[in-house]
Amino acid sequence: MRADLLTDPVDGLDEALAAVDGFDEALVDGLLRPQPGQASGLAGLAGAVAGSPLASRVAEAAEKAAAGAAGEDHFVALAAARVALLGSVHDALTARIEEAVGRPRAEEGDAADGVPAGDAEHAANLHAAARSWLCDLARAGWRGLDHDLVGGAAPVVSAMLPDPALRRPATLLDGFAAELAASCPGAALERVPVRRWADLWSRALLLTLPGAAGAPAVAEVSGRLLPLGVDLQEHATAVQAQVHAVFEPADGGASRLVRASVSAPKPDTVVGAGLWQLLRPHMSLLAAVSEGRAVELDAMPVTAGGDLLWDDARARTGEPAEVFATARVALPAAAAFATSPLDRHPARIAVPVLLEGHSVETREEDGGAVAFEVAGRRLAVDTGRVPAAGPLTPEAVASSGACLGLLRWDAGEFLLQPLAVERTVRKKAVAVHAGAWAGGTADKAGVRAEKAATDAVKVLRERAGKLLRK
Repeated sequence: MRADLLTDPVDGLDEALAAVDGFDEALVDGLLRPQPGQASGLAGLAGAVAGSPLASRVAEAAEKAAAGAAGEDHFVALAAARVALLGSVHDALTARIEEAVGRPRAEEGDAADGVPAGDAEHAANLHAAARSWLCDLARAGWRGLDHDLVGGAAPVVSAMLPDPALRRPATLLDGFAAELAASCPGAALERVPVRRWADLWSRALLLTLPGAAGAPAVAEVSGRLLPLGVDLQEHATAVQAQVHAVFEPADGGASRLVRASVSAPKPDTVVGAGLWQLLRPHMSLLAAVSEGRAVELDAMPVTAGGDLLWDDARARTGEPAEVFATARVALPAAAAFATSPLDRHPARIAVPVLLEGHSVETREEDGGAVAFEVAGRRLAVDTGRVPAAGPLTPEAVASSGACLGLLRWDAGEFLLQPLAVERTVRKKAVAVHAGAWAGGTADKAGVRAEKAATDAVKVLRERAGKLLRK
Protein backbone atom coordinates (compact mmCIF):
# COMPACT_ATOMS: atom_id res chain seq x y z
CA MET A 1 0.00 0.00 0.00
CA ARG A 2 1.17 3.53 -0.82
CA ALA A 3 0.36 5.03 2.55
CA ASP A 4 1.63 8.43 1.45
CA LEU A 5 -1.41 8.78 -0.82
CA LEU A 6 -3.68 8.37 2.20
CA THR A 7 -2.04 11.25 4.07
CA ASP A 8 -1.25 13.65 1.22
CA PRO A 9 -3.83 16.42 0.56
CA VAL A 10 -6.54 15.86 -2.05
CA ASP A 11 -6.94 18.83 -4.40
CA GLY A 12 -10.18 20.73 -3.85
CA LEU A 13 -11.30 18.59 -0.92
CA ASP A 14 -11.11 21.28 1.76
CA GLU A 15 -12.84 23.83 -0.46
CA ALA A 16 -15.74 21.46 -1.22
CA LEU A 17 -16.23 20.58 2.44
CA ALA A 18 -16.04 24.25 3.42
CA ALA A 19 -18.87 25.05 1.00
CA VAL A 20 -20.96 22.22 2.47
CA ASP A 21 -20.22 23.39 6.02
CA GLY A 22 -21.24 26.95 5.16
CA PHE A 23 -24.61 25.82 3.87
CA ASP A 24 -25.11 23.46 6.84
CA GLU A 25 -24.53 26.32 9.26
CA ALA A 26 -27.17 28.33 7.42
CA LEU A 27 -29.71 25.63 8.28
CA VAL A 28 -29.02 25.88 12.01
CA ASP A 29 -30.94 29.15 12.50
CA GLY A 30 -33.30 28.59 9.58
CA LEU A 31 -33.91 30.40 6.33
CA LEU A 32 -37.14 32.19 7.15
CA ARG A 33 -35.31 35.39 8.09
CA PRO A 34 -31.70 34.75 7.07
CA GLN A 35 -28.85 36.85 8.43
CA PRO A 36 -25.77 38.03 6.43
CA GLY A 37 -23.70 35.09 7.68
CA GLN A 38 -26.28 32.65 6.34
CA ALA A 39 -26.37 34.46 2.99
CA SER A 40 -22.62 33.98 2.77
CA GLY A 41 -23.00 30.24 3.30
CA LEU A 42 -25.64 30.03 0.58
CA ALA A 43 -23.47 32.00 -1.83
CA GLY A 44 -20.54 29.71 -1.09
CA LEU A 45 -22.60 26.64 -2.02
CA ALA A 46 -23.67 28.29 -5.29
CA GLY A 47 -20.10 29.28 -6.07
CA ALA A 48 -18.86 25.73 -5.52
CA VAL A 49 -21.12 24.37 -8.29
CA ALA A 50 -20.76 27.37 -10.61
CA GLY A 51 -19.05 25.26 -13.27
CA SER A 52 -21.63 22.49 -13.23
CA PRO A 53 -25.04 22.01 -14.93
CA LEU A 54 -26.60 22.98 -11.59
CA ALA A 55 -25.08 26.47 -11.70
CA SER A 56 -28.03 28.63 -12.75
CA ARG A 57 -30.64 26.85 -10.64
CA VAL A 58 -28.50 26.88 -7.52
CA ALA A 59 -27.51 30.52 -7.99
CA GLU A 60 -31.18 31.49 -8.20
CA ALA A 61 -32.03 29.29 -5.22
CA ALA A 62 -29.26 30.79 -3.12
CA GLU A 63 -30.42 34.32 -3.96
CA LYS A 64 -34.04 33.53 -3.09
CA ALA A 65 -33.07 31.75 0.14
CA ALA A 66 -30.84 34.64 1.21
CA ALA A 67 -33.87 36.91 0.79
CA GLY A 68 -36.09 34.58 2.82
CA ALA A 69 -38.24 33.84 -0.23
CA ALA A 70 -37.17 30.30 -1.17
CA GLY A 71 -39.83 27.86 -2.38
CA GLU A 72 -39.78 24.09 -2.70
CA ASP A 73 -37.92 24.09 -6.02
CA HIS A 74 -35.24 26.32 -4.55
CA PHE A 75 -34.72 24.06 -1.53
CA VAL A 76 -34.52 21.03 -3.82
CA ALA A 77 -31.83 22.77 -5.89
CA LEU A 78 -29.81 23.61 -2.77
CA ALA A 79 -30.11 20.03 -1.52
CA ALA A 80 -29.01 18.73 -4.92
CA ALA A 81 -25.94 20.99 -4.90
CA ARG A 82 -24.99 19.82 -1.43
CA VAL A 83 -25.37 16.14 -2.38
CA ALA A 84 -23.36 16.72 -5.57
CA LEU A 85 -20.49 18.32 -3.64
CA LEU A 86 -20.33 15.47 -1.13
CA GLY A 87 -20.54 13.07 -4.05
CA SER A 88 -17.47 14.69 -5.58
CA VAL A 89 -15.66 14.31 -2.24
CA HIS A 90 -16.64 10.63 -2.14
CA ASP A 91 -15.35 10.07 -5.67
CA ALA A 92 -12.05 11.84 -5.01
CA LEU A 93 -11.41 9.87 -1.82
CA THR A 94 -12.39 6.57 -3.45
CA ALA A 95 -10.05 7.24 -6.37
CA ARG A 96 -7.25 8.01 -3.91
CA ILE A 97 -7.87 4.70 -2.09
CA GLU A 98 -7.87 2.73 -5.34
CA GLU A 99 -4.57 4.34 -6.30
CA ALA A 100 -3.07 3.69 -2.86
CA VAL A 101 -3.96 -0.02 -2.81
CA GLY A 102 -3.40 -0.58 -6.54
CA ARG A 103 -6.80 -2.11 -7.06
CA PRO A 104 -8.85 -2.00 -10.31
CA ARG A 105 -11.14 1.01 -10.64
CA ALA A 106 -14.79 0.59 -9.75
CA GLU A 107 -16.79 -0.58 -12.75
CA GLU A 108 -19.84 1.36 -13.75
CA GLY A 109 -23.08 -0.58 -13.38
CA ASP A 110 -26.52 0.11 -14.67
CA ALA A 111 -28.18 3.20 -13.30
CA ALA A 112 -30.92 2.78 -10.75
CA ASP A 113 -34.29 2.27 -12.34
CA GLY A 114 -37.15 4.00 -10.60
CA VAL A 115 -40.03 1.74 -9.72
CA PRO A 116 -43.21 3.82 -9.53
CA ALA A 117 -45.74 3.28 -6.81
CA GLY A 118 -48.93 1.40 -7.54
CA ASP A 119 -50.95 4.61 -7.37
CA ALA A 120 -48.81 7.31 -9.01
CA GLU A 121 -51.12 10.16 -8.04
CA HIS A 122 -51.25 9.03 -4.40
CA ALA A 123 -47.44 8.74 -4.32
CA ALA A 124 -47.01 12.18 -5.87
CA ASN A 125 -49.27 13.71 -3.23
CA LEU A 126 -47.33 12.05 -0.42
CA HIS A 127 -44.02 13.14 -1.91
CA ALA A 128 -45.34 16.70 -2.10
CA ALA A 129 -46.45 16.53 1.54
CA ALA A 130 -43.02 15.27 2.58
CA ARG A 131 -41.30 18.05 0.62
CA SER A 132 -43.51 20.63 2.26
CA TRP A 133 -42.57 19.39 5.73
CA LEU A 134 -38.86 19.31 4.88
CA CYS A 135 -39.03 22.86 3.53
CA ASP A 136 -40.75 23.99 6.73
CA LEU A 137 -37.83 22.46 8.64
CA ALA A 138 -35.34 24.44 6.56
CA ARG A 139 -37.22 27.67 7.20
CA ALA A 140 -37.44 27.07 10.96
CA GLY A 141 -33.90 25.72 11.30
CA TRP A 142 -32.62 23.32 13.92
CA ARG A 143 -32.80 26.01 16.60
CA GLY A 144 -36.45 26.54 15.74
CA LEU A 145 -37.54 22.94 16.29
CA ASP A 146 -40.63 22.27 18.36
CA HIS A 147 -42.93 19.28 18.74
CA ASP A 148 -45.68 20.77 16.57
CA LEU A 149 -43.29 21.23 13.65
CA VAL A 150 -41.67 17.81 14.00
CA GLY A 151 -45.06 16.13 14.48
CA GLY A 152 -46.04 17.23 10.99
CA ALA A 153 -44.11 14.27 9.60
CA ALA A 154 -46.24 11.65 11.37
CA PRO A 155 -49.26 11.58 9.03
CA VAL A 156 -47.00 11.54 5.96
CA VAL A 157 -44.96 8.63 7.29
CA SER A 158 -48.09 6.71 8.29
CA ALA A 159 -49.51 7.09 4.79
CA MET A 160 -46.21 6.11 3.11
CA LEU A 161 -45.25 3.03 5.09
CA PRO A 162 -47.95 0.65 3.78
CA ASP A 163 -46.72 1.17 0.19
CA PRO A 164 -43.55 -0.88 -0.51
CA ALA A 165 -42.53 1.57 -3.23
CA LEU A 166 -42.52 4.42 -0.69
CA ARG A 167 -40.93 2.56 2.21
CA ARG A 168 -37.42 3.87 1.60
CA PRO A 169 -38.25 7.58 2.00
CA ALA A 170 -40.80 6.74 4.70
CA THR A 171 -38.20 4.96 6.82
CA LEU A 172 -35.76 7.84 6.46
CA LEU A 173 -38.42 10.42 7.34
CA ASP A 174 -39.57 8.35 10.32
CA GLY A 175 -36.08 8.02 11.77
CA PHE A 176 -35.22 11.65 11.06
CA ALA A 177 -38.41 12.90 12.72
CA ALA A 178 -37.82 10.68 15.76
CA GLU A 179 -34.32 12.07 16.16
CA LEU A 180 -35.57 15.65 15.87
CA ALA A 181 -38.41 14.98 18.34
CA ALA A 182 -35.93 13.68 20.90
CA SER A 183 -34.03 16.97 20.57
CA CYS A 184 -36.95 19.38 21.02
CA PRO A 185 -36.97 22.23 21.74
CA GLY A 186 -34.16 23.15 19.40
CA ALA A 187 -33.51 26.44 21.16
CA ALA A 188 -32.31 24.51 24.23
CA LEU A 189 -29.82 22.30 22.40
CA GLU A 190 -26.27 22.60 23.70
CA ARG A 191 -24.86 21.00 20.57
CA VAL A 192 -26.48 20.62 17.16
CA PRO A 193 -25.41 17.66 14.96
CA VAL A 194 -25.06 20.05 12.03
CA ARG A 195 -23.58 17.75 9.37
CA ARG A 196 -25.76 14.75 10.27
CA TRP A 197 -29.09 16.58 10.18
CA ALA A 198 -28.18 18.35 6.96
CA ASP A 199 -27.27 14.95 5.47
CA LEU A 200 -30.63 13.50 6.45
CA TRP A 201 -32.53 16.59 5.31
CA SER A 202 -30.93 16.80 1.86
CA ARG A 203 -31.18 13.05 1.22
CA ALA A 204 -34.82 12.96 2.30
CA LEU A 205 -35.65 15.94 0.09
CA LEU A 206 -34.12 14.35 -3.02
CA LEU A 207 -35.88 11.04 -2.31
CA THR A 208 -39.22 12.83 -2.76
CA LEU A 209 -38.41 13.46 -6.43
CA PRO A 210 -39.98 11.14 -9.05
CA GLY A 211 -37.92 7.99 -9.54
CA ALA A 212 -35.30 8.85 -6.91
CA ALA A 213 -36.51 6.23 -4.43
CA GLY A 214 -36.96 3.49 -6.99
CA ALA A 215 -35.39 0.08 -6.58
CA PRO A 216 -31.91 -0.27 -8.13
CA ALA A 217 -31.30 -2.43 -11.17
CA VAL A 218 -30.82 -6.06 -10.19
CA ALA A 219 -29.01 -8.90 -11.97
CA GLU A 220 -28.46 -12.55 -11.00
CA VAL A 221 -24.99 -13.98 -10.43
CA SER A 222 -23.59 -17.47 -9.93
CA GLY A 223 -20.17 -18.39 -8.62
CA ARG A 224 -18.09 -18.58 -5.47
CA LEU A 225 -18.34 -16.12 -2.58
CA LEU A 226 -15.25 -15.73 -0.37
CA PRO A 227 -16.11 -13.88 2.88
CA LEU A 228 -13.65 -11.31 4.22
CA GLY A 229 -15.32 -10.17 7.41
CA VAL A 230 -18.41 -8.80 9.14
CA ASP A 231 -19.20 -5.19 9.99
CA LEU A 232 -21.71 -5.24 12.87
CA GLN A 233 -23.74 -2.06 13.32
CA GLU A 234 -25.88 -1.71 16.43
CA HIS A 235 -28.52 0.78 17.57
CA ALA A 236 -30.88 0.71 20.52
CA THR A 237 -33.73 -0.84 18.53
CA ALA A 238 -32.03 -2.46 15.53
CA VAL A 239 -28.92 -4.38 14.50
CA GLN A 240 -27.34 -5.06 11.12
CA ALA A 241 -24.53 -7.36 10.04
CA GLN A 242 -22.89 -6.55 6.72
CA VAL A 243 -20.61 -9.22 5.27
CA HIS A 244 -17.88 -7.99 2.92
CA ALA A 245 -16.68 -10.58 0.42
CA VAL A 246 -14.96 -11.30 -2.88
CA PHE A 247 -17.20 -12.84 -5.55
CA GLU A 248 -15.68 -15.00 -8.27
CA PRO A 249 -18.13 -15.52 -11.18
CA ALA A 250 -18.67 -19.07 -12.40
CA ASP A 251 -18.12 -17.92 -16.00
CA GLY A 252 -14.53 -16.92 -15.25
CA GLY A 253 -15.21 -13.19 -15.32
CA ALA A 254 -13.38 -10.64 -13.21
CA SER A 255 -13.82 -10.98 -9.43
CA ARG A 256 -15.81 -8.27 -7.66
CA LEU A 257 -16.19 -6.82 -4.19
CA VAL A 258 -19.70 -7.39 -2.88
CA ARG A 259 -21.69 -7.03 0.33
CA ALA A 260 -24.52 -9.00 1.91
CA SER A 261 -26.54 -7.53 4.76
CA VAL A 262 -29.08 -8.76 7.26
CA SER A 263 -30.98 -6.62 9.75
CA ALA A 264 -33.30 -7.31 12.67
CA PRO A 265 -35.19 -5.29 15.28
CA LYS A 266 -33.97 -5.74 18.84
CA PRO A 267 -34.77 -4.75 22.43
CA ASP A 268 -32.18 -2.48 23.97
CA THR A 269 -31.31 -5.13 26.59
CA VAL A 270 -29.94 -7.55 23.96
CA VAL A 271 -26.30 -6.62 23.37
CA GLY A 272 -22.96 -8.27 22.70
CA ALA A 273 -22.98 -11.84 21.45
CA GLY A 274 -26.76 -12.00 21.86
CA LEU A 275 -27.11 -9.94 18.70
CA TRP A 276 -26.14 -12.95 16.57
CA GLN A 277 -29.18 -14.86 17.87
CA LEU A 278 -31.40 -12.24 16.28
CA LEU A 279 -29.57 -12.33 12.94
CA ARG A 280 -28.69 -15.99 12.33
CA PRO A 281 -32.17 -17.23 11.39
CA HIS A 282 -32.26 -14.77 8.48
CA MET A 283 -28.94 -15.46 6.71
CA SER A 284 -26.98 -18.71 6.46
CA LEU A 285 -23.91 -16.78 5.31
CA LEU A 286 -23.13 -15.93 8.95
CA ALA A 287 -22.45 -19.60 9.69
CA ALA A 288 -20.06 -19.80 6.73
CA VAL A 289 -18.21 -16.75 8.05
CA SER A 290 -17.75 -18.40 11.46
CA GLU A 291 -16.61 -21.68 9.92
CA GLY A 292 -14.23 -20.04 7.45
CA ARG A 293 -15.92 -21.45 4.37
CA ALA A 294 -16.76 -20.24 0.89
CA VAL A 295 -20.36 -20.14 -0.33
CA GLU A 296 -21.54 -21.27 -3.76
CA LEU A 297 -24.16 -18.93 -5.23
CA ASP A 298 -26.73 -19.91 -7.83
CA ALA A 299 -28.59 -17.02 -9.49
CA MET A 300 -28.25 -14.79 -6.43
CA PRO A 301 -29.72 -11.30 -7.01
CA VAL A 302 -27.21 -8.44 -6.85
CA THR A 303 -27.83 -4.72 -7.23
CA ALA A 304 -25.90 -2.41 -9.52
CA GLY A 305 -24.07 -1.17 -6.42
CA GLY A 306 -22.76 -4.61 -5.42
CA ASP A 307 -25.25 -5.53 -2.69
CA LEU A 308 -26.37 -9.17 -2.72
CA LEU A 309 -30.10 -9.55 -2.00
CA TRP A 310 -29.53 -12.63 0.08
CA ASP A 311 -31.69 -15.71 -0.44
CA ASP A 312 -30.67 -18.84 1.50
CA ALA A 313 -32.31 -21.02 -1.14
CA ARG A 314 -29.72 -19.83 -3.68
CA ALA A 315 -26.67 -20.41 -1.49
CA ARG A 316 -24.76 -23.56 -0.53
CA THR A 317 -21.86 -23.79 1.90
CA GLY A 318 -18.67 -24.71 0.05
CA GLU A 319 -15.08 -25.63 0.77
CA PRO A 320 -12.87 -24.08 3.48
CA ALA A 321 -11.68 -20.57 2.61
CA GLU A 322 -9.30 -18.96 5.07
CA VAL A 323 -9.91 -15.23 5.26
CA PHE A 324 -6.29 -14.07 5.15
CA ALA A 325 -5.57 -16.35 2.20
CA THR A 326 -8.52 -14.72 0.40
CA ALA A 327 -7.19 -11.28 1.33
CA ARG A 328 -3.72 -12.06 0.01
CA VAL A 329 -4.70 -13.87 -3.17
CA ALA A 330 -8.16 -12.74 -4.30
CA LEU A 331 -8.67 -9.29 -2.78
CA PRO A 332 -6.00 -7.37 -4.79
CA ALA A 333 -7.66 -8.16 -8.13
CA ALA A 334 -11.28 -7.60 -7.04
CA ALA A 335 -12.94 -4.48 -8.43
CA ALA A 336 -15.74 -2.66 -6.65
CA PHE A 337 -19.11 -1.89 -8.16
CA ALA A 338 -19.91 1.72 -8.94
CA THR A 339 -21.72 3.65 -6.20
CA SER A 340 -25.16 5.00 -7.07
CA PRO A 341 -25.47 8.82 -7.14
CA LEU A 342 -27.47 9.23 -3.93
CA ASP A 343 -25.09 6.93 -2.06
CA ARG A 344 -21.96 8.91 -2.92
CA HIS A 345 -21.06 10.27 0.49
CA PRO A 346 -17.71 10.11 2.32
CA ALA A 347 -19.36 8.50 5.36
CA ARG A 348 -20.29 5.49 3.21
CA ILE A 349 -16.72 4.69 2.18
CA ALA A 350 -15.76 1.21 3.47
CA VAL A 351 -13.07 -0.42 1.34
CA PRO A 352 -11.62 -3.82 2.37
CA VAL A 353 -7.81 -3.69 2.61
CA LEU A 354 -5.05 -5.91 4.01
CA LEU A 355 -2.08 -4.46 5.90
CA GLU A 356 1.05 -6.45 6.70
CA GLY A 357 4.47 -5.56 8.01
CA HIS A 358 3.21 -2.50 9.86
CA SER A 359 4.36 -1.33 13.27
CA VAL A 360 1.88 -0.45 16.00
CA GLU A 361 1.70 2.76 17.98
CA THR A 362 -0.42 3.06 21.14
CA ARG A 363 -0.98 6.47 22.73
CA GLU A 364 -1.90 6.20 26.39
CA GLU A 365 -2.55 9.94 26.56
CA ASP A 366 -5.35 9.43 24.01
CA GLY A 367 -6.99 6.64 25.99
CA GLY A 368 -4.94 3.88 24.41
CA ALA A 369 -5.65 4.97 20.84
CA VAL A 370 -4.08 2.61 18.30
CA ALA A 371 -2.42 3.58 15.04
CA PHE A 372 -0.39 1.67 12.46
CA GLU A 373 2.78 2.97 10.87
CA VAL A 374 2.77 1.92 7.22
CA ALA A 375 5.74 2.84 5.02
CA GLY A 376 6.63 5.64 7.39
CA ARG A 377 3.11 7.10 7.49
CA ARG A 378 0.63 7.00 10.37
CA LEU A 379 -2.79 5.41 9.79
CA ALA A 380 -5.31 5.75 12.62
CA VAL A 381 -7.13 2.58 13.69
CA ASP A 382 -10.76 2.90 14.76
CA THR A 383 -10.91 0.26 17.50
CA GLY A 384 -14.16 1.83 18.70
CA ARG A 385 -15.89 0.08 15.77
CA VAL A 386 -14.71 -3.37 16.91
CA PRO A 387 -17.92 -5.04 18.17
CA ALA A 388 -18.20 -6.60 21.61
CA ALA A 389 -20.02 -9.50 19.92
CA GLY A 390 -16.77 -11.24 18.95
CA PRO A 391 -13.32 -12.22 20.21
CA LEU A 392 -11.49 -9.38 18.46
CA THR A 393 -10.32 -6.75 20.96
CA PRO A 394 -8.29 -3.53 20.79
CA GLU A 395 -5.49 -5.42 22.55
CA ALA A 396 -5.46 -8.07 19.80
CA VAL A 397 -5.35 -5.31 17.17
CA ALA A 398 -2.43 -3.65 18.97
CA SER A 399 -0.44 -6.90 18.87
CA SER A 400 -1.22 -7.77 15.23
CA GLY A 401 1.24 -8.58 12.50
CA ALA A 402 -1.42 -8.45 9.78
CA CYS A 403 -4.78 -6.69 9.78
CA LEU A 404 -7.73 -7.03 7.42
CA GLY A 405 -10.09 -4.11 7.73
CA LEU A 406 -12.29 -1.49 6.14
CA LEU A 407 -10.65 1.75 5.08
CA ARG A 408 -12.97 4.62 6.01
CA TRP A 409 -12.80 8.40 6.06
CA ASP A 410 -13.92 10.44 9.03
CA ALA A 411 -13.13 13.81 10.58
CA GLY A 412 -10.72 14.71 7.81
CA GLU A 413 -8.56 11.57 7.75
CA PHE A 414 -8.51 7.96 6.65
CA LEU A 415 -9.15 5.37 9.37
CA LEU A 416 -8.91 1.59 9.44
CA GLN A 417 -11.75 -0.41 10.99
CA PRO A 418 -10.36 -3.86 11.88
CA LEU A 419 -12.34 -6.93 10.78
CA ALA A 420 -9.69 -9.57 11.56
CA VAL A 421 -6.06 -9.71 12.65
CA GLU A 422 -3.21 -12.20 12.64
CA ARG A 423 -1.04 -12.28 15.74
CA THR A 424 1.76 -14.55 16.90
CA VAL A 425 0.93 -16.81 19.85
CA ARG A 426 3.60 -19.30 20.95
CA LYS A 427 5.44 -18.82 17.67
CA LYS A 428 2.33 -19.62 15.63
CA ALA A 429 0.20 -17.23 13.55
CA VAL A 430 -3.30 -17.12 15.01
CA ALA A 431 -6.21 -15.33 13.30
CA VAL A 432 -8.83 -13.48 15.36
CA HIS A 433 -12.05 -12.40 13.61
CA ALA A 434 -14.66 -9.85 14.70
CA GLY A 435 -17.36 -12.10 13.23
CA ALA A 436 -16.04 -15.38 14.62
CA TRP A 437 -19.15 -15.88 16.78
CA ALA A 438 -21.62 -14.99 14.04
CA GLY A 439 -22.77 -18.56 13.38
CA GLY A 440 -22.17 -19.91 16.88
CA THR A 441 -19.02 -20.77 18.78
CA ALA A 442 -17.36 -23.20 21.16
CA ASP A 443 -15.16 -20.38 22.48
CA LYS A 444 -15.64 -20.20 26.28
CA ALA A 445 -16.10 -16.44 26.32
CA GLY A 446 -18.54 -16.67 23.41
CA VAL A 447 -20.54 -19.45 25.07
CA ARG A 448 -20.88 -17.43 28.29
CA ALA A 449 -21.99 -14.34 26.37
CA GLU A 450 -24.50 -16.35 24.34
CA LYS A 451 -25.98 -17.88 27.51
CA ALA A 452 -26.39 -14.49 29.15
CA ALA A 453 -28.12 -13.18 26.02
CA THR A 454 -30.36 -16.26 25.84
CA ASP A 455 -31.44 -15.72 29.45
CA ALA A 456 -32.22 -12.06 28.74
CA VAL A 457 -34.32 -12.91 25.67
CA LYS A 458 -36.16 -15.64 27.62
CA VAL A 459 -37.11 -13.18 30.36
CA LEU A 460 -38.31 -10.62 27.79
CA ARG A 461 -40.46 -13.22 26.04
CA GLU A 462 -42.02 -14.32 29.33
CA ARG A 463 -42.85 -10.73 30.23
CA ALA A 464 -44.29 -10.06 26.77
CA GLY A 465 -46.41 -13.20 27.08
CA LYS A 466 -47.80 -12.06 30.41
CA LEU A 467 -48.67 -8.65 29.00
CA LEU A 468 -50.46 -10.20 26.03
CA ARG A 469 -52.44 -12.55 28.27
CA LYS A 470 -53.57 -9.60 30.35
